[in-house]
Amino acid sequence: MEKQLQQLREAMTSDKTKLSNTRIIAVASGKGGVGKSNIATNMAVNFARQGKNVVLFDADLGLSNINILLKVLPQYNLIDVIRKHRKMKDVLADSGYGFQFLGGTQGFSGLANITDVMLDYFVQEMMTLSFAHVIIIDTGAGIGKTVTSFLSSADDVIIITTPEPTAMADAYGIMKVLAVDIDTQPSSIHLIVNKAKNHQEGLEVSQRITQACENILSIKIRYLGSVPEDPSINKAVMHQVPFSVFNPKSKATVALKAIMHRLQNQDSKQRKGLFGLLERMILRQEN
Repeated sequence: MEKQLQQLREAMTSDKTKLSNTRIIAVASGKGGVGKSNIATNMAVNFARQGKNVVLFDADLGLSNINILLKVLPQYNLIDVIRKHRKMKDVLADSGYGFQFLGGTQGFSGLANITDVMLDYFVQEMMTLSFAHVIIIDTGAGIGKTVTSFLSSADDVIIITTPEPTAMADAYGIMKVLAVDIDTQPSSIHLIVNKAKNHQEGLEVSQRITQACENILSIKIRYLGSVPEDPSINKAVMHQVPFSVFNPKSKATVALKAIMHRLQNQDSKQRKGLFGLLERMILRQEN
């Protein structure tokens, strides 16, 4: 096992520059119901509109719902790649909105007990995603091992919260884990306040969280902005269309566009990229 993992790491290192070009963005939340998957999906739409090659990965294991938001039913998912039944190109599905969608289902939970041969095949297939400028990982709610593994491997971690006290407390909980237990660079942690009544409420929520993080955890959180409550979002969900497509002039769409602009301006020049993500998988297998 150790010899094969070393060979795999060497193969990755030879393509490190290429594998580091892809920006890995992990979207997370402390609790469910805050609109995390909806934000991640519409971020993918926005990146695609900028002419970028985008892959949206639904890693919300067991509760994946991006396929519902997109009205897309992938024929295969990541577990088919892990089991060597399919190649990555067979698993990627067309979202219909300019980006590709990778259904996770129970895929990553299956990484816990895969063989060295399966890992070799899986990493090689993951390396084929280097064509993407951006990979957005919609993680599960909470702070389970699978979630923290993605967060520690990402170039950018975006925490989604709402003005609800429980959502705020859970968002802070994730940030505490990032500060104490994970080697993620603090400069890559961002915050979005969803379902805010107005700009002021979003700002007040962000200040409470970011100040607590600075004073108690000694980490800096970058506030990207808020997405207001907007009836067009629920209508879009009912029609299974991204809200930024359903109503391009809605308050939510305009707000998210501004958030994307800020995120673009904060793009790190030193990326972990796919190399960091895959290296983390190998390290987990070794441990």
